[in-house]
Amino acid sequence: MTAQLRAAGLGAIADLGCVGHDDSGPDADPVVITCYKAARNKPIWEQKVSNKALAAVRTPVEHGFARLRNWRVLGKIRTDPRWATALVRALLVLTNREVSR
Repeated sequence: MTAQLRAAGLGAIADLGCVGHDDSGPDADPVVITCYKAARNKPIWEQKVSNKALAAVRTPVEHGFARLRNWRVLGKIRTDPRWATALVRALLVLTNREVSR
């Protein structure tokens, strides 16, 4: 998977469950970026800042997935995938409008 991301010029921000999935060498740019794991010794402030920045990027995505799970109609979709995509987009618009009130 990382080879395909690298070939497309893309990357991914992931949680700590994906540590070790990036098969790049130490000198290559990472494709899968994860937070630093907690260590017994006190973490360096750079690690804390990095973890905070990655969490700020991941939070809206995680909240979006959580909101989509609340729409029970998505579990009952038995239709053309193009129609399902349009339905999900419409639900996201409604959800964003409701959240931004």
